[in-house]
Amino acid sequence: MTEKPRVTVRLTSGLTEEPLAFEAEIVEGGSRTSHRVTMDSATREHMGCTGMDPVRCVEAAFRFLLEREPKEAIMVQFDITVIGRYFPQFFREIGRYY
Repeated sequence: MTEKPRVTVRLTSGLTEEPLAFEAEIVEGGSRTSHRVTMDSATREHMGCTGMDPVRCVEAAFRFLLEREPKEAIMVQFDITVIGRYFPQFFREIGRYY
């Protein structure tokens, strides 16, 4: 049985800063990757997670990504909107990952 990746996301900016900044760590199979992510309020709204803990939104984005690529293929630093450029279905399907 394959170990499921463990995603840990931490908010590194203040909740009122724009954009919000996060650090994420993915642990799987004895190895780990680290990522820095930003997300503005317009993107949160587009993702359907306004009023939700923003950490939960970013965790969902990583679960979406990990179903499509290995953790090592995920960029080290990016704005969450970039996901939609590589995976056009991202904004349409993200709600399934909350």
